[in-house]
Amino acid sequence: MKVAAILLLCITLFHQGHSNTLNSCQSRCGYGIDSSYSCQCNTACERYNDCCSDYYTLCKEAATSCNGRCGENYNSQNPCHCNSLCSQYNNCCSDYSALCNAVNSGSTITDAELRSLSETLYALDRNKASTSQLTIDPQTLVSDSQTSSQSDLSSRPLFKYLDENTLFSRPTYAAFLKVLDNYKRMTGQTESFSSQQLTEQETFLKETMLNTELGRELFSFLYTKGVYKSETEFIQDLKNMWFGLYSRYNGAMDSSGFEHIFAGEIKGGKVSGFHNWIQFYLLEKRGELNYYSHSFNGPWSGYPDVLGLQFKWDGYYKQVGSAVIGCSPEFDFAIYSLCYIARPGKQCSLSLGGKELRIQTYTWENSSYGNGKKYIASAYPVSM
Repeated sequence: MKVAAILLLCITLFHQGHSNTLNSCQSRCGYGIDSSYSCQCNTACERYNDCCSDYYTLCKEAATSCNGRCGENYNSQNPCHCNSLCSQYNNCCSDYSALCNAVNSGSTITDAELRSLSETLYALDRNKASTSQLTIDPQTLVSDSQTSSQSDLSSRPLFKYLDENTLFSRPTYAAFLKVLDNYKRMTGQTESFSSQQLTEQETFLKETMLNTELGRELFSFLYTKGVYKSETEFIQDLKNMWFGLYSRYNGAMDSSGFEHIFAGEIKGGKVSGFHNWIQFYLLEKRGELNYYSHSFNGPWSGYPDVLGLQFKWDGYYKQVGSAVIGCSPEFDFAIYSLCYIARPGKQCSLSLGGKELRIQTYTWENSSYGNGKKYIASAYPVSM
């Protein structure tokens, strides 16, 4: 008799649990119509009036928020989405930026950590130019209101002396120079790379980020923050982020973050990008660039320093082309990468020798790589 009572109780509880499952949307939101259930949990149930009683609480309200959904797989039944591609398709939930971008953009990296790491990278920049290896002559300082005048107010070149034999023979400089000349400066002209040029990109990444203490320190920090799981992932993402091609003009695959920031481009009859001191030096030396003035000068007495430059490149004007002067290629690449990863599309506050350096980055919003990641569009020092 007791055994029969226990069996009856178990059967009753089983049917209650099974009935609860059949009448609930728990773990069923967005599923297609299933006749084995007594009620449904997709948008069609609203038309046919057969929604489960908890449909609106579990499916409707939750489906319009990214709370607990960041990075989920695409589900066509959801009214909005919380994955890395939703920005591209303009179908993100309203709280996606607040709840998910914080995770994706590295916002767990604090301002204090950025300042501390940048001081470490600054101290590790063994390949920067010394004051005996580099001499500049900034000459005329102009106000912001004068930068558009296109007036040549400096009679002499910006660079007085550079010890090329010493600096350019170092592996990171040599690798940088080989990549620098692989681009067509005019937007609208499709970029294409030979196997040798692709190898040069990989060599640059290896020399700057894996073969220097500075680069390894950057990776170590990003690894501990969970941004990358391995050196391979780190290098591959930097390669896509910096060297992946996208279109700035007329649909041609004509640009990349590296080209825009380090080599410079011509778009709309003026210089676009161009935030690298080595490229400036090379073009000025060849007589292709005419230095006009500077609109701001950083507080550093040695190198790296920061200048906001006005110049003409083969007749094309740059109103303010700011650059970190005298740093190594790996330092330039590292601080721009750090700021883009930690503060994409925003200003990033760093510290060099106890003095603030602010970097502005921009994301390329019109195309993406991987699982919706954004290419770097631009990065440069802002006015001090």
